[in-house]
Amino acid sequence: MKFGVLADLFDGAGAKYLTGNELKKQHEFQGVRDFRKLLGEPAEKQTFDTEFFWLTDDEESEPQNVSSYCTWGDVRRDNPLRGPEYHLYYAAAAEPIVRQARAGDLALVALTRQGGLVVVLCPAGSTIAQQMLWLFGLAPESGRADVKTVSPHESVRLGFAARAVLDAFGIELDEPEPDALGQLLDLYGLQFPGTKVFSEFARSTCHGVDPVDAPDEALVSWMDQEEALFRHLEKLVVAERLAQGFMMEEGPDVDGFIAYSLRVQNRRKSRAGWAFGHHVAAVLDAHGLNYKREATTEKRNGPDFLFPSEAAYHDAGFDVSLLSMLAAKTSCKDRWRQVLAEASRIDQKHLLTLQPGISVAQTAEMRSERLQLVVPRPVFGSYTPDQQDWLLDFEGFLDLVKDRQARG
Repeated sequence: MKFGVLADLFDGAGAKYLTGNELKKQHEFQGVRDFRKLLGEPAEKQTFDTEFFWLTDDEESEPQNVSSYCTWGDVRRDNPLRGPEYHLYYAAAAEPIVRQARAGDLALVALTRQGGLVVVLCPAGSTIAQQMLWLFGLAPESGRADVKTVSPHESVRLGFAARAVLDAFGIELDEPEPDALGQLLDLYGLQFPGTKVFSEFARSTCHGVDPVDAPDEALVSWMDQEEALFRHLEKLVVAERLAQGFMMEEGPDVDGFIAYSLRVQNRRKSRAGWAFGHHVAAVLDAHGLNYKREATTEKRNGPDFLFPSEAAYHDAGFDVSLLSMLAAKTSCKDRWRQVLAEASRIDQKHLLTLQPGISVAQTAEMRSERLQLVVPRPVFGSYTPDQQDWLLDFEGFLDLVKDRQARG
């Protein structure tokens, strides 16, 4: 199916690192001269409806946001003897968001297609900061902002990885209906088929994909296809339930509504995880590899995929250098440390993820713990060049396991 691009949502964005002096100054982002490329050079002060976000990598913290406004204008417009000087001010209502930032933190200002602004503040060196810069193709330096308009031909494709970043600040995509949705509805109606069946259907309707010659691209395409089908089916299912209402004889069923909402959110998360595992297994099968899915090793801690088998792992006489394990997580966050306790006979663990732009600090920690991160090649660009030198793509992991199984 055809996926949207970032230019469908934004006209452009600018990013800068905050300074200590700037945070002390009243309601103003400094060093934004280059933002004229994004916001223009209006003769009169302009006001933009603005959504402000403070985002961190802390899984326990909900994203914080405030709806307010920014103004952009030439503070010298009444002085014909001096050249223009444009300032970007934010309303006092945004102070609870902005005041959480520290010197060196990232400030990103994006102009939406509707003419509003999104201001995202992130801690320095965080994963979410790296993801934001990747999404908009920005590379600010200390003391210098970077501003770009978004080109339809160059902007990031809004597949699974990009959507995960947009979800962090509450943007739901209105993407085209997949061609296979009608077929899905004919087969299963307004209900979700089992996870394995759903994944098989997604693969069967995703054309032009070759898991043997292009396993990285196949894995990403399959996930994108299933995610699109799932979201469109979900809209129909949820709409039908909402049409039934949440009313009882004694009044609105608030608890019932909240419980249903939580089930919708939990289903999204669990479905994505199951889908990822099913599609990984399909690639492994296409390459003829021997493996055990959801194997049991020590203390019932088991990896998602164990190579070549559970029996070989528990055979003390089997050459340990020929054993491999792969954890599969759509996103890592802090959960990557769980992998370290799995399959203790295997010294170097492998973790496959679709998460873009994991921070340099976290990948350095993974490396020190002998956890090799595996990332599909289409997601490589979200990582720094130094990180990319260390990353392993999915095809590289498959070649590693093939070599070990050939020698076993």
